[in-house]
Amino acid sequence: MDPEAQQEARQAGHEPYNAPEAVPSKGGPSTDGEAVDRLERAVRAAEWALIEYEIAVETFRVEVENFSRLHEQRLGPLYGRIEELDVLIAEAVAACSGDPEDLRRAREARASFLPMPAVEELYQGWMDSAGLPPEAVAMLTGQRVRPPERVRPSERARRLYRELVRSAHPDLVQDEAERGRREEFMTRANKAYSDGDEEALAALAEEWAAGPPTVEEREAARGEELYARLEWLARRKETLAAAAAELEEGAIGSMLRLAPDDPDGLLEEIAGRLHERIAGKEARLAELTGRMGRAGYAGQVDEAGRAGRAEEPGRAG
Repeated sequence: MDPEAQQEARQAGHEPYNAPEAVPSKGGPSTDGEAVDRLERAVRAAEWALIEYEIAVETFRVEVENFSRLHEQRLGPLYGRIEELDVLIAEAVAACSGDPEDLRRAREARASFLPMPAVEELYQGWMDSAGLPPEAVAMLTGQRVRPPERVRPSERARRLYRELVRSAHPDLVQDEAERGRREEFMTRANKAYSDGDEEALAALAEEWAAGPPTVEEREAARGEELYARLEWLARRKETLAAAAAELEEGAIGSMLRLAPDDPDGLLEEIAGRLHERIAGKEARLAELTGRMGRAGYAGQVDEAGRAGRAEEPGRAG
């Protein structure tokens, strides 16, 4: 991660990341008002720190992605030219010597220079040139992998849902607090109904029949909710830290660490070295062709190339 992003992460309190002092012990969250207030403050602080850390990680991810794209765009053709020259030199050497070992190396070099399979062929339908299919996206995002089995939920689900709407609809009350509670409840009911989840609807019916929670129950539930939120924030931070480490340890991240202040300059420097390598290989190829004479070289190299292509699996003659 670049120094600025690291500094942002440190300022956000995530290097190192320590759980807030207000987190209760493993014995379970306290439910008194003061403990809940401390949990509230701890959650707010952890959320802000996590947001700052996410910004730092995302900033670095964008830099890695941009560097990778520019690396491929600017340097890919140069690497391709070097590979092509290696093939031509190997074929020229084989044409000069006629040695079976040199011919074998030339064929292997030509075979390695063949284009990669198409994306669809490589991933056997799991990914195409447009990216992941909808099913794979759904799996990765937690959405349904398959569409619902039927357009209309079961009769029991419809009955439960109608009963919930008739008894818990927000428009049945004027008190704002109660209206907010009902809106939150109906959001859950709508989700269960859209999923056709009979069991979830039945559980919601039981919850509504039990009536609104008491002050003590709400406080206890809030404490448990806040405690679970802190645990989730800690897990999320670990996930981000692992993602950041993976970015830093990758090939592109390692290259970025070589020039954190001027990654564009690093690309130019690498391009300059590649141009030097290309010039050297072109000079070597010109030297080989000059020895043989242009006409003789062309025929022999073409013959070596055909010999290599003839051994390509699945290729027509």
